[in-house]
Amino acid sequence: MNVTGRVFKYGDNVDTDVIIPARYLNIQDKKELSEHAMEDIDKDFVKQVQKGDIMVARRNFGCGSSREHAPMVIKESGVGCVIADTFARIFFRNAINIGLPILECPDAAEHINAGDQVSVDFDTGEIKDLTTGKTFQAQPFPEFMQKIIRANGLVGYINAE
Repeated sequence: MNVTGRVFKYGDNVDTDVIIPARYLNIQDKKELSEHAMEDIDKDFVKQVQKGDIMVARRNFGCGSSREHAPMVIKESGVGCVIADTFARIFFRNAINIGLPILECPDAAEHINAGDQVSVDFDTGEIKDLTTGKTFQAQPFPEFMQKIIRANGLVGYINAE
């Protein structure tokens, strides 16, 4: 399983209140809710993101409240993968549960820049910055986690089993 896209880059401690501001949590429709993704930190994100694009961030991405809306709006907006130095544990779990591919790779998080074209191979964990030619190695997911992601989340995986 692979994804290739343009990078949106963020710093440390991007919390769930920035990913999807609480003032929008009364919106029930996922697509409509995702139109507000990242707006408090990156007003142009929803206007520019395209299917398969990649988010890269530094340490502790997804910290804050445990709302699963955060990974859901990222996925719904079209992001194909999030790469970070580290993820908040609850965000990590919620992302896998809804089928949003995420990889921890400090070297990639440091060296990949906004606007770069990046390709990710989820089976091997290889991250290629096609803009600079650099390659980074993340720990690939175990097979059962890859199955959850391919099934579009935990519910899809359980239903398929």
